[in-house]
Amino acid sequence: VQLKLVRPVAVPATNRVPSLQAGRPHPQGVKRRTSFYLPKGTVKHLHILSHTRASEVIDALLRKFTVIDNPRKFALFERSEKDEQVYLRKLGDDEQPLRLRLLAGPSEKVLSFILKENETGEVNWDAFTLPELHNFLLILQREEEEHVRRLRHRYACCRQKMQE
Repeated sequence: VQLKLVRPVAVPATNRVPSLQAGRPHPQGVKRRTSFYLPKGTVKHLHILSHTRASEVIDALLRKFTVIDNPRKFALFERSEKDEQVYLRKLGDDEQPLRLRLLAGPSEKVLSFILKENETGEVNWDAFTLPELHNFLLILQREEEEHVRRLRHRYACCRQKMQE
C-alpha cells in the first residue's frame, strides 16, 4: 500500500510536556499528541488475509505508523494503469483488497493500492480536534501573508520599472 497523504497525521507525543507545576505529573486521561507529514510515496507492506476488509487494512496501516487520527479520515484507493492512463477507484469499507490483488495477477501496474485522505467532497470538520483546526487557521494565515508579500513585491518592482 502506497501512502499519499496531503494533510499531517497525529501520533502520540514521545516527549513528555512539562506540566505547569514543576514536579507534578499530568492528570490521568490527558493524552499528548503531535502532528507531522508522512513523506509522500511512503510504502508499507502488510500481512493480511484474503477476507480482510478495506476498513481493517486502513486500521492496520494506521497502527503500523502509530497514527491516532480517526480512521474515517482515510480511504483506500485501487490504482490501475491501462494504456498509459492511471485510474483510481475508492474501495468500499467491506471490499477485500487482497482478494482483488490476487485476482489481478502479479503486476503492480495492473492493480495496487493507495491510502489517501477520504475525499467525500465536503470536509468533515467534526473529525478534527480543536488544536488541529487551530493549526489549519495558522497555516492559512501564513499562506495568505506570503501571498500578500509576493503581490506587494511584484507591484513594487513594476512601480520601480515604471518610474525608471
